[in-house]
Amino acid sequence: MQVRPKRPTVTATVPGPTLGVVGGGQLGRMLAEAAAPLGVEVVVLDPTPDCPASLVARDQVLGSFDEADAVHDLAARVDALTFEIELADPDVLEEVSEEYDIPVHPSPDTLRMIQDKLVQKDTLGEAGIPIPEFRQVDDADDLRDAVEEFGAVMLKARTGGYDGRGNVPVTSVDEAEDALADIGHAPAMAEAFVDFVREVSVIGVVGDDETRVFPLGENVHEAEILRETVVPARTSDAVTERAKEVAYDVLDQLEGRGVYGIELFETSGSPRDSDPSSGQGPRDSGGEILVNEIAPRPHNSGHWTIEGAMTSQFEQHARAVLGWPLGSTALRAPTVSANILGDIEENQPAELHGVDGVLAADGVSLHWYGKHEVRPLRKMGHITAVGDAESLASTDGHDVADGGGDTGGNDVPDVAVDDLLAAARDHIDSLTFDP
Repeated sequence: MQVRPKRPTVTATVPGPTLGVVGGGQLGRMLAEAAAPLGVEVVVLDPTPDCPASLVARDQVLGSFDEADAVHDLAARVDALTFEIELADPDVLEEVSEEYDIPVHPSPDTLRMIQDKLVQKDTLGEAGIPIPEFRQVDDADDLRDAVEEFGAVMLKARTGGYDGRGNVPVTSVDEAEDALADIGHAPAMAEAFVDFVREVSVIGVVGDDETRVFPLGENVHEAEILRETVVPARTSDAVTERAKEVAYDVLDQLEGRGVYGIELFETSGSPRDSDPSSGQGPRDSGGEILVNEIAPRPHNSGHWTIEGAMTSQFEQHARAVLGWPLGSTALRAPTVSANILGDIEENQPAELHGVDGVLAADGVSLHWYGKHEVRPLRKMGHITAVGDAESLASTDGHDVADGGGDTGGNDVPDVAVDDLLAAARDHIDSLTFDP
């Protein structure tokens, strides 16, 4: 593990400092909610008037994420600066850090590297971190060569894109021209399809002189949108430990304090009959862990930590960016988070129905993101279902919540986690935006 240089921190006092956040969506909202009990006030920058974070943050600067004047306005009002969206401009962040003498975390260099998926993969590959095979794509001939080399690929725009946007599967050389048109002929890369058993993720947090990871989460996607995260992941102890090792190796390559979402594939040694999109999979599976993508911020697959961990990813991010001591990452109990998505066909004012049943359920928490308009499959909120803490005995016989964390808790019986996931799905199915 690399020795990190000491970087300026913000003195821990209560009332505390003011934290500036580029981005005022649901991540900024939950960050402001978590910072408030620490005595930390939050000011966000967002182009949407009355953005989701504005109702809980102290104030909002209105402007685009990469607008230099708006970022300067934000920096002039805060003691430290971070971001909750990769559309921030790293050059502007560097500029305001120097001009206003405030720390910016994660570092602009890290943001710059992660913004370009090709540079991100090059950096990880050069560090010896396991990743899928890939190659740069500048034109249709490059894409056809990639398909011939790998068999089938995922074409990815190098910059921008989330929740599957900017990604196009390509299975034949005949599809090359259309696939490039689908991403607007943007600079791209092609990544070989991965035979994976399940998608998992590690939420890591880098502090001033400490690094921790949360327990491994298992992610269930449909149409390339995250639907549920199950913790602990239903996999073997060996896979859990390997994922943790890879996550620490990734964090070693990143500069700056803060929370990082590390998306991973658990690969299969041979074809399997299980359908990864179902959320079901054998726990005794083997194979390698490959890094899919990194987010330099709190991540959707870490929302479970609000109720399910000793310290949420959002509180950890505030602590880390300010250089304050980190909290425990230990798991409180088996936990499932499930996204509330727009279940309508056309945009309409957001009004969620069926909330009473969720509020009446024991161990279930509702999180509303404060978005005024619902769109098809738009993330509008999430629920968290927390199971029985007594089922969480770690492998050494001690309660998982006893220590600093980064334990998997994989002794939880499959049936207990499966039942929790089924209950969360039932609750999600009871919610609708369709009157």
